[in-house]
Amino acid sequence: KNSSHKTITLNLPSTRNWTVELLPLGGSLCPNGRLQQEEKSSNLLLAHLYRRRSQGGRPAGKMPRPELQAPPEIYYNETEARKYTTSSRIIGVQNKISERALELLALPDDGVPRLLLDIGCGSGLSGETISESGHHWIGLDISQSMLNVALEREVDGDLVLSDIGQGLGLRPGVVDGAISISAIQWLCYADKSSHEPRLRLKTFFGTLYRCLARGARAVLQLYAENMDQSEMITSYAMRSGFAGGMVVDWPHSSKARKAYIVLTCGPPSLLTALPKGKGEDGEGCSESDDSDDEERQTVSVSDRNRPRKRLKTTKKGKGKGKEWVLKNKEKRRSQGKDVKHDSKYTARKRKACF
Repeated sequence: KNSSHKTITLNLPSTRNWTVELLPLGGSLCPNGRLQQEEKSSNLLLAHLYRRRSQGGRPAGKMPRPELQAPPEIYYNETEARKYTTSSRIIGVQNKISERALELLALPDDGVPRLLLDIGCGSGLSGETISESGHHWIGLDISQSMLNVALEREVDGDLVLSDIGQGLGLRPGVVDGAISISAIQWLCYADKSSHEPRLRLKTFFGTLYRCLARGARAVLQLYAENMDQSEMITSYAMRSGFAGGMVVDWPHSSKARKAYIVLTCGPPSLLTALPKGKGEDGEGCSESDDSDDEERQTVSVSDRNRPRKRLKTTKKGKGKGKEWVLKNKEKRRSQGKDVKHDSKYTARKRKACF
């Protein structure tokens, strides 16, 4: 409280690189994880912690990943939660990914509503897709601000404030399926000194396996930072007893590529065969299939093969190819004229400019 001397004691995990900013109190957390100053006259200081990459800075022109800025309960504050929910682009993207996740669940089309789990439900955008399909759902999220927005929107599902890294806390065999949109990769980051990503993944998949009914599926869409994360998440799912693997839509597109971990509760069988991802045969994705998460821009991928240019033809309809050029040069040599020697560049068309 003394303006001439301020001391702040911080207890930080030694396994991460942290940066401390001392800024006047009264600011609001910006989407990029920093503190925006609002009251310059305030003499109080707030220590705001945010993570930086351990290996250098981020590439120029790219937004940092949300997982690298702050823990989810801090990053998705009230301002970010409302901005996330009111963005028409994000709403459309979440709707498309949720529809694809429900498609991969392969629920029986018998008209009977199922009880599904929405892991990392946020403000209930993906839950609305479940409700439109005629099913009931339970949503779990670690952000209180996100759940408050979901309550204001009066979503149909039941909401639970929960850290999935500590387990789901549901009775065995009560859930008919589970989906997760852009949430599982958060478990790969240690936000506290007590967090161990591998143990949190083990706890999550163990409790998910127990609460699913026999033969039920779980579809987890994720944005892994690298292949190591994808392999680590998949390996702990397999260790927990699940059968399945990774399904990738549009694998040949760097922008529209979407990865889903499709898991089945039970041992491998013919019924647990992985479905086929979209675009595996090399066809291009349409504008409606192009999607992205809250921090990643998208582009439409189309066929970029240009038609071959036609050779310029003479009046007789024959092109002046290499054979014609060599014959003409030989004729000029026989006439005693100065002709340049032949090489591999002979009869090649020059570019418009060097």
